Amino acid sequence: MIQIPNVSKQGRTVKLVGPWAWPSQRPPTSYRQRDGITAEDRREVKEAADSRMELTSLLHDLHLPASSEKPRPSPALPRITELLSQLQVKLTGASSDSETNSLIGGMEHLLQAADSHGLFSANKVPEQEEGWWAELQVAYGSLISVLIGYAALPLCEDNCSSLPAAAYESVPSRVIPVCSALRVLLGTLGNWERGGGARWGLTGLLLAMAPPVCVFAVTHFQDQVWTSSSSRVAAQTLHEALLRAGDWRDSAHLLMGDRGEDEEEEGKSRGILGGVLDVLQPQLSRDSWQRCEAVKLVFAWTLLQVTRPSLSLHLPRLLPPSLLFNDHYKPENCMLGVRCLHHIVLNTPAADLRQFNRADVVYQALFKHLYTTEAAVVQLVLLGLLDLLLVLEKPPSSLALSCTRRKPCRHDDVLRLILTHMEVEHKVAMRRIYASALPLYIDRMGVAVCRHLRRLDRVVLGYLEIRDPPEETNRLKILEALQKTARAAWPRMECRVNTLLRCLLKLLVNVSADSQLGDSVKRKLLSEAKLCIKLLDAGSRGKIQVRLPAH
Repeated sequence: MIQIPNVSKQGRTVKLVGPWAWPSQRPPTSYRQRDGITAEDRREVKEAADSRMELTSLLHDLHLPASSEKPRPSPALPRITELLSQLQVKLTGASSDSETNSLIGGMEHLLQAADSHGLFSANKVPEQEEGWWAELQVAYGSLISVLIGYAALPLCEDNCSSLPAAAYESVPSRVIPVCSALRVLLGTLGNWERGGGARWGLTGLLLAMAPPVCVFAVTHFQDQVWTSSSSRVAAQTLHEALLRAGDWRDSAHLLMGDRGEDEEEEGKSRGILGGVLDVLQPQLSRDSWQRCEAVKLVFAWTLLQVTRPSLSLHLPRLLPPSLLFNDHYKPENCMLGVRCLHHIVLNTPAADLRQFNRADVVYQALFKHLYTTEAAVVQLVLLGLLDLLLVLEKPPSSLALSCTRRKPCRHDDVLRLILTHMEVEHKVAMRRIYASALPLYIDRMGVAVCRHLRRLDRVVLGYLEIRDPPEETNRLKILEALQKTARAAWPRMECRVNTLLRCLLKLLVNVSADSQLGDSVKRKLLSEAKLCIKLLDAGSRGKIQVRLPAH
């Protein structure tokens, strides 16, 4: 029979010893004396016996032996590892989902009914304690792997095709019982640790269990084809149980901890980012990452939670998968990779990015997407390049004046390509994206925008002539770009006044006569156009005021 916890009342201890007993309670030598036992003591003994019968019944339902036929190497060594091993064999050998769900349900009840000491206690012999914790970690890790494997997603046969939705029909129904069992296990572990459990061993056990559980929860709480509303709720609840078990504040704290993982830390201040990457790494190779739809999403979720300074510690493991996603031909994968690379740029010190020429590699990976026709990809790339260029070189607007001719830089390359594409672009979505990014790049260039004024003139004239209802995003952004250009390169504006003034006056007339524009948009356009005329007048030393009648 499996044995149950001690029951203590007012200093009198009922001897119910064994692997499920609390280590701090030991029967006194005078226990054999039966004198003085009250009715309350007998009631507690009965409750303990009922608990013992319940655990025995659960083991019977799981078809697990209540005692081991083989002699153990040490009588003090708990039997939980044997029980977990037998349960793992039963789960692996289950022939149907109903049988597996029944075993998982029985395991969940066992975890709820069993005493925490029996589940997580260590051998108190000092020379055996470290080995016991390692054995316990392996036992629980193997059991968790079997549970997660039961609800694992099916793999694609090759790297090019995707599985139909019908292939994931059985996944949500498997996820729910697995999440429930893992939630109970984490809750029991967290309560035992907070109640005074062995600190080092339990903390190591929790840190060993947390990475695969985190990956599993993140896989199934996202709104994807392999999830249902019930499975998403179960996975989200499991993730919250994981945070409670380790007293982590949120997902970012779970991954990064309180300090960098290269420092000596104890307890819950450590993050599990390294462990999560260990779980994901075998599936993130060039040949395997496309076979499982969830791997890229879990990796991206993990990366986007990590900020300075923890990200730079794992940069060699985070950058290659991001480049793989970025290079993929599918727009959704490409966009995911661009987001990951942009996040890396924002949260990694410039010195670390420039080391080993990483920044140049990222620049080339992003720059080539400027030739694509996917509007969503181009929008992300333009924002990413704007931040990456600050890592590669100083902004041209900050360079001191020099007698020598300024050499072209990467800022020039990007702006030149943007203006070239804007001249010939006819898709409304692409025109809006280019127009929205243009003021940012002109502001970064400063007076160095003079090198691109001819192309910029053609873009401004072309975009101001074409309506863009209802918000008139193109015209408003082009007017903003013209204002920044007039302020930065005002000495070059005088020779362009005639052409630009004619275009702006035509815009004022057309906007005033356009009855389809909203009042707020119309007022915005008129005010921005008038400001452009004032700036051109200042750059031409008042020549516009001479030509136009006073109002």
